[in-house]
Amino acid sequence: MTKRDPFKYFKTSREIIRLAVILYVRFPLSLRNVEDLLHERGIDVSHEAIRYWWHRFGPMFASEIRKRRIARMKSSHWRWYLDEMFLKINGERHYLWRAVDHEGEVLESFVTKTRDKKAALKFLRKAMRKHGRPDAIVTDRLRSYGAALKEIGNADRQETGRWLNNRAENSHRPFRRRERAMQRFRQMRSLQKFASVHASVLNLFNSERSLTSRSHFKLNRAAALAEWRGLCAG
Repeated sequence: MTKRDPFKYFKTSREIIRLAVILYVRFPLSLRNVEDLLHERGIDVSHEAIRYWWHRFGPMFASEIRKRRIARMKSSHWRWYLDEMFLKINGERHYLWRAVDHEGEVLESFVTKTRDKKAALKFLRKAMRKHGRPDAIVTDRLRSYGAALKEIGNADRQETGRWLNNRAENSHRPFRRRERAMQRFRQMRSLQKFASVHASVLNLFNSERSLTSRSHFKLNRAAALAEWRGLCAG
């Protein structure tokens, strides 16, 4: 059975749609900023069209990226760093839980209204169901982590300490920049959706340029771009 082409009924080419989505998700740009950048390149589309493309194709692209990366990296996530971010939706505080591996790969993003044991347990089970159980789990001193890990039988793998969790703290920065550009979120569902897509795209293009040579970085960037252009190719 042949796979249905997701771009079949769109007048705009798949290359332009991919470009619009990557500009919006990867960089701290608004929909109107992306519209202006595309117009500069001779592509006349409205910001509402870009919004529709992002909602339609963003999760699809992210799902394909995750499938490829989970399959080849599942056995290498031996150390996790867990942390939660404070965000406001319509003036109400919410929490974005995030799991990051030892290389800065964002493994899981999960939005909740509370920061208790129940929320931590749901987040951990979701992450472990996808990525397996790590050898070590680094957290801050939030008691919810300890209680949740004790219930699932991983309390002995928890590590806490000053500055130990910097890997997770630093991984929040790209999302914070995106949040400011989007002028925050208005629904819990849209926050969960964007956080998941943003994490997948960030993982694909995260080449740790400060730790590698220029030539090696260029090769990684070219490979990531080639993989992006091949998403949902049919």
